[in-house]
Amino acid sequence: MPKFLVTYHGGDMPASAEGREQAIAAFAAWASATGEAVVDPGAPLGAARTVTADSVADGVAQGTPTGYSVLDAADLDRAVDLVRSHPFIGRGGSLQVSQAMTP
Repeated sequence: MPKFLVTYHGGDMPASAEGREQAIAAFAAWASATGEAVVDPGAPLGAARTVTADSVADGVAQGTPTGYSVLDAADLDRAVDLVRSHPFIGRGGSLQVSQAMTP
């Protein structure tokens, strides 16, 4: 079955401890609802460096993902269906769903 990389863009975590707990609980509920489709629930991403042909710089490139998940799905449409209810969207973020191409 094809795998899909879901990258998270924007959408900050809530500042309060209670808000973070609610966000984590909402994510856990979403992951549970997707069943075995969640291959790797992923994690938030931290410090980064941007690598180009000419340089390496601290920080993130514009549009760089802030987190990821990996899903198994029959096709791109099914993968998109699985993330439509993702709580990250409700926090102002967006999700990009990309099919992993096998060599």
